[in-house]
Amino acid sequence: MATDTTESIPATTSAPASTETASTMRAWQFASPGSLAKTLKLVDSVPSPAPPTAAGQIVVKVLSASLNPADYKVADMGLITRAVIALPKVPSMDLSGKVTAVAADVTDVSVGDLIMARVNPLKAQGALSDAVLLDRDHYTVVSPTSDVDQVAGIPTTGLTAYQCIQPYVKAGDKVFINGGSGGLGTAAVQIAKILGCHVTTSCSTGKVSLCKELGADEIIDYKKQDVAEYLKKGGQQYKLVLDNVGSAISTLYHATRHYMVKDAHYIQVGGEFSLGGILDLLWAQVRPGFLGGGRSRYAYKATSQKRDDMAQLATWMAEGKLKVVIDSAFEFEDAVKAVEKLKEGSSTGKIIVHVNAA
Repeated sequence: MATDTTESIPATTSAPASTETASTMRAWQFASPGSLAKTLKLVDSVPSPAPPTAAGQIVVKVLSASLNPADYKVADMGLITRAVIALPKVPSMDLSGKVTAVAADVTDVSVGDLIMARVNPLKAQGALSDAVLLDRDHYTVVSPTSDVDQVAGIPTTGLTAYQCIQPYVKAGDKVFINGGSGGLGTAAVQIAKILGCHVTTSCSTGKVSLCKELGADEIIDYKKQDVAEYLKKGGQQYKLVLDNVGSAISTLYHATRHYMVKDAHYIQVGGEFSLGGILDLLWAQVRPGFLGGGRSRYAYKATSQKRDDMAQLATWMAEGKLKVVIDSAFEFEDAVKAVEKLKEGSSTGKIIVHVNAA
């Protein structure tokens, strides 16, 4: 995860452009570790963001927010939660919003612009609030006619997919995406196709048609066939595996010598880890192939905050090449229900929360 860095604006600069805002706002917060659905509380007296005073900063009125599994997973890590994030914490990283104030040096963004943004997930503020203060690397302007739910749904999943695929492939390469129907998977299938790749993905029976609509060339129905065995039958052909699931990491990674080409990459995001699974994975990486070791370079990836990457996603969305698959949308007052829906783990695409009207 990116670390925010800011540069102070000299005191002699002019005051930032802004519209008048209230001193307090609504926000969903949790003040202690635990199940997010139980600890999350709606507070109507949270201090509103201060006027932007650092280089590149803007204040944004949140229109829509989207949820990611990290929102509830980080909240439920006990002492680790207290160590890595500021409490009380407002969940949700991703949002669409309208600019209400800009720092004096900001010339490419104006009050009233519609933006796509990703909030620093380690800081106290989050997208389930009326407004946020954003540093320069965390936002990009989008078309004023954009669908605000679509804009809110793409930052984390889009950035993650792009950063896990683009550096490792060229047009014509074969890519396997394990889990193609969730929020990250639906973005990854589309981005791999935009980059010119042949895409194989896995999903359950009921989501095969969706993956076809997104452009997948081959689909493995994991309810009907063993994923690793299917890949092995095709021989050494894949340049990249993007594993959005993680639950079958030992099986899939062990088998890479059968279905991946030389110098291929196995990238994992998300997933659940057990001590046994971690030890098994480490052993697979160090032992030679003839003893059952994996063939490919393994890496666990976290999302990097890169404004240029976010701008690329916005461009593809404006061109109609990239869309967000929305599972369901909830009103602001029903944010806890949105969290419960997310935690069920069977969502098709993204879960959106409507925060404010445009």
